[in-house]
Amino acid sequence: MVTPDQIILVPLLPFLAFIVNILAGKWLKRRAAWLSITTSAMACAVALPVCWAVFQGGHFAGQETWLMLGNTPLRFGYLMDPLSAAVLFMVTIVGTLIQIYAAGYMHGDPRYSRFFAYVSLFMAAMLTLVISDNFILFFMAWEIMGLCSYLLIGFYFEKDSAAKASLKAFLTTRVGDVGFLIGFLTLFAAIGTLNFEAMNTAMAGIQETGPFNSGLLIMAALFIFCGTIGKSAQFPLHVWLPDAMEGPTPVSALIHAATMVAAGVFLVARSFALFMVVPNVLPVVTAIGTVTAFGAAFIALTQNDIKRILAYSTISQLGYMVTALGLSGLGAGTFHLITHAFFKALLFLGAGSVIHGAHVQDIREMGGLYKKMPQTAITFIIASLALAGVPPLSGFWSKDEILLTAFASGHFAVFGILLLTAFMTAFYMFRLIFLTFFGEARNAKVHAHESPAIMTLPLWGLAIGSAVLGIPGSPFMHHWFQNFMAEMVHYPEYEPSTMIMACSIAAALLGILLAGVIYLKQKHWAGAIAKAFRPLYLLSFNKFYVDEFYSAYVVKPFQALGRKLFGFDETVIDGAVNNTGRATMLLSAVKNWIDKYIVDGAVNFTGTLVYFLNSITKRVQTGFIQNYLLIIFFCVLAFLFFELKILKGVL
Repeated sequence: MVTPDQIILVPLLPFLAFIVNILAGKWLKRRAAWLSITTSAMACAVALPVCWAVFQGGHFAGQETWLMLGNTPLRFGYLMDPLSAAVLFMVTIVGTLIQIYAAGYMHGDPRYSRFFAYVSLFMAAMLTLVISDNFILFFMAWEIMGLCSYLLIGFYFEKDSAAKASLKAFLTTRVGDVGFLIGFLTLFAAIGTLNFEAMNTAMAGIQETGPFNSGLLIMAALFIFCGTIGKSAQFPLHVWLPDAMEGPTPVSALIHAATMVAAGVFLVARSFALFMVVPNVLPVVTAIGTVTAFGAAFIALTQNDIKRILAYSTISQLGYMVTALGLSGLGAGTFHLITHAFFKALLFLGAGSVIHGAHVQDIREMGGLYKKMPQTAITFIIASLALAGVPPLSGFWSKDEILLTAFASGHFAVFGILLLTAFMTAFYMFRLIFLTFFGEARNAKVHAHESPAIMTLPLWGLAIGSAVLGIPGSPFMHHWFQNFMAEMVHYPEYEPSTMIMACSIAAALLGILLAGVIYLKQKHWAGAIAKAFRPLYLLSFNKFYVDEFYSAYVVKPFQALGRKLFGFDETVIDGAVNNTGRATMLLSAVKNWIDKYIVDGAVNFTGTLVYFLNSITKRVQTGFIQNYLLIIFFCVLAFLFFELKILKGVL
């Protein structure tokens, strides 16, 4: 019988797989995958009963004192409330299915065990983040996920594009992370706590008694939202996510569905009580989410790489979620986060199956794959229908809830933009489907085949979730999910609208119909439309030139500054000194003496000392930065286990 206190085993089990795989992976070989899968499945088995208890009305929390900071204890613990239970349910199931798929997809890779070690650490970090009860533990897990994304996006580091993509993701998200750090420290200065439940209590008190440190709270909310902008790839920090496609496809599914980008939306949801207290910040959240949703969908219209289309689709759907949260729709935003995870993971794994079978990624080189890959095609179509918002699939109910929130709250412009975005979503997804699975084969060199069962079975599992997971938030169950989330933090709720549903369905069907006409019947229309609206086409195809802007006005100026600083010629100073008279000549002589006997002596001594130490430590000096990080990691781990007794009372 699983007890709530054992919820801490959920992140520890994948972490155990990481330790074993990173140390003994070369010996385990293919068994490394099954170790990761088994521990993930065990974590799921521990988590689901606790989630069910929360769904039944339970609420669980626990803490352990780790350190004493003077007279102040530093306590870390877990929190199982409606939000953490819903996201934990999603992460454990989707993450496990992705790993099963990856066991087949990564078959034959020379770094097979390392891949699963990184994935297990990624899962452990996300699961820690979901159940954490305070901002410090949350931020620690948040940063480990940033490291894992760097390692996995750049997994094929021998490719220059992959190495650059991992660095781009790491540095771009760091911008948001700095904001997040400033944000929760500012929050601590305002209310004196970083515990989530204590924060919710404090915010409830502020709502009753009036403004308190409102300036600090506004600043805290804005900076915390910076973390979401970075992690969930919102404008203007969205540029890293499309390039993250350089990693293996299961990594793309994991990042886009169950871990990295979901964490950013989860951050706003977890801090929702704070955002409700500072309503002046909510329009900022809404504006950024709306711009991101529309802009990314507009870019996806003209992309040709199957994974990049899905990447911009993810950015757009994340914008939907952020917009909902900005409109005070905690239930709507979180509901879409859960449903989206299933059908977006299915889409990426389906894309990986296509790439695995056809060995191409450009949809213009595909065509007619339905007959050759029927299981992949059927499950991909199910996911696309869910994403497009076709009833009764899950995406319809969650997207409809966001549209209802926008309309009923009086934000009619936002509603119109999101409705247009829904139309574009249906269009670009079925453009992808029609060019990939239907019509005639356009490249005679492509000889596609269906993927093995280990890859197709997870597709069917995710397809079932994509079909049915919208029901708990639908009128058929009296919007149970929204009411469940309202138990945590109160937010406005609205009655279902037949008109909104009709508009949503019409947008989806019109998008699908138009894609069918252009790409199956009147194929010459695509080129004619691109020519007629060339400025808009180029704007979409070139992604609004945001990458070019950053390259010209951010990257290159900093590179020039670096060259200027590190290429500075000291002879300029020496020449100036030699021309300043006797006093400066004396200073120059002193400088030379210090250089010769103090500086050079210290350098020579350091060199001798390093050479001596190197003769002792050369066995661990491999030259690989991953090994050095691992040594540091194990030292920190040893400190936690032996000094802080992290497992005391858990096992």
